[in-house]
Amino acid sequence: MNKNFEVIFLEQALDFLERLDLKTRGEICYNIDKAKLGLDPKIFKKLTDNIWEFRIKYNGMQYRLFAFWDKTDKFETLVFSTHGMVKKTNKIPKTEIEKAEKIRNEYFENNKL
Repeated sequence: MNKNFEVIFLEQALDFLERLDLKTRGEICYNIDKAKLGLDPKIFKKLTDNIWEFRIKYNGMQYRLFAFWDKTDKFETLVFSTHGMVKKTNKIPKTEIEKAEKIRNEYFENNKL
């Protein structure tokens, strides 16, 4: 089965994952792999024009990893995960989306060719 995209975890996303216990981290990675293969469209959802989220529910908790696309490479589509959070409600705090947007803008500013 072919992957639709490759996921790269930026520093804050890695920090978030490292703070989780091993089983939770494994469940999140398993679900992200399912999203890469397009097996479950509910896992990877668009929040704004530029920001997406991986949505994983595990052991009664909702985990979110924010992300953006980089399609500048002609051979590989990349999704960069900016940071994560644990949620208790369905509403996404606007500050989290703004944080992801800021990281995205910095990424593209620093990677201009």
